[in-house]
Amino acid sequence: MNLENEFLKSAVKRLAYYKELGDKTFAQLKEEDFHFTPNAESNSIALIIQHMAGNMLSRWTGFLTTDGEKEWRNRDTEFEEQHLTKAELIILWQKGWDCLFNSLHTLTEEDLLKTIYIRSEGLLVIDAINRQMAHYPYHVGQIIYLAKVIKNEDWQNLSIAKGHSNQFNKQMHTKP
Repeated sequence: MNLENEFLKSAVKRLAYYKELGDKTFAQLKEEDFHFTPNAESNSIALIIQHMAGNMLSRWTGFLTTDGEKEWRNRDTEFEEQHLTKAELIILWQKGWDCLFNSLHTLTEEDLLKTIYIRSEGLLVIDAINRQMAHYPYHVGQIIYLAKVIKNEDWQNLSIAKGHSNQFNKQMHTKP
């Protein structure tokens, strides 16, 4: 087993899982739900998507060859309402993830110990990947939390529902 290759496969698998959680959340939401904010200091799901896509496009475009904070990125506008539709937001979400996965799939084992830069800070590729593997689930969790607040009792759980852990564990132990 090659540890570097396993790391890359694991990173892709884990990131795909968080993207899927976002996708399943969006499927439960109406157009207006994407723009709900519980208070003035909070971000809507739309703003979180705008930020994540902006970050992904900046970080993963020219990943090995250019600084991860691109000159064309305007991070502050990611947190301003752009009045995008649900369909436009999902396209933006997908564009960011496509950029990320396309870049990850081009990496080789030898690339993992190379140094890349984000805001002029040198990072090993493996560290830069880990950094984003912490950043994106943080925001996906925010999206899911907001969706749960919006949907309330109509929320369709994405994992093990409250009070059903024992039942889930029993099912896992009886699978062939």
